Amino acid sequence: MTASIKIIAFPGAPNLPVFAAIEHGFFDKHGVHVSLTTTPSSVYQIQAFHAGEFDLAFTAFDNIVAYQEGQGAAQLEGASDFCVVMGATQVELSAVMSAEIKTAQDIKGKSLALDAVGTGFAFVLYDMLEQLGLHLNDYSRVPVGATPERWQSVKDGQHVGTITIEPFTSIAKAAGFHVLRQSTESFPVYQGGIVAAKRQWAQQHSVAVQSFIKGYLEGLAWTLEENNSSQAQALLMREMPEIKPGVVAAVMKSLTSPRSGLTPQGAVLPEGMNVVLNLRSKYGRDKTVLNDIDKYLDLSHYHAATA
Repeated sequence: MTASIKIIAFPGAPNLPVFAAIEHGFFDKHGVHVSLTTTPSSVYQIQAFHAGEFDLAFTAFDNIVAYQEGQGAAQLEGASDFCVVMGATQVELSAVMSAEIKTAQDIKGKSLALDAVGTGFAFVLYDMLEQLGLHLNDYSRVPVGATPERWQSVKDGQHVGTITIEPFTSIAKAAGFHVLRQSTESFPVYQGGIVAAKRQWAQQHSVAVQSFIKGYLEGLAWTLEENNSSQAQALLMREMPEIKPGVVAAVMKSLTSPRSGLTPQGAVLPEGMNVVLNLRSKYGRDKTVLNDIDKYLDLSHYHAATA
């Protein structure tokens, strides 16, 4: 009998392995039907995920840490039971600014668009700007939503900048906006995206989780195969019409680089996870020192799927 798994993910090019696995029947091959829904914000994603509307979440590693530590932006009924079951992306985060912002000092007194002010990607932006000489009280931080909403608010002139992932970084650059700094300049390794499940649900549905992982990894391998590049670009543009032919090559270059995009074999990056913990220790609500990544992981399903 075919199992069914519902995913909620942020809009972005990192969803390409899922698109590929659906398109080429890799999930079907392993006996699982997968559907993917994109979220307008991290708050919506986590609330719907916690409520059981979705089985897996493609989200930021920091989101799992935040809710395990009671520092999440959304109010949840009952304690969270989230855990990381697989890695997904190192992800390159870019501080995209309007043309008027020539240096970090030009941001003073202005507003930046964020998903939420207390999430990991926001912390990356804060730290990059601090490295450029800005403090948190030098600018306003406004929660707007996921990358498409943030990018639109900057394009419309409501805010002078935001933090983006691909394809929105390349889209912004093509529209005349510029990148002030990128996370790859600040952090040698950063665990951006992961695949999360509710721990108890995953234990009860371990076979389905393993089947998903097998199908996803085949979709990932297809995506990273250089001979599939033109097909991968076409699939990405079909699934994300906002990506135009003029930028798709740049998007794919970033996406397929292990330095800035998809993580080979869906592995987790312990060094990158420690960066996430350090940033939350520094900017998180309670300033709690976090140093144990294992408490957020359950890789047993991944190890069983890849044995």
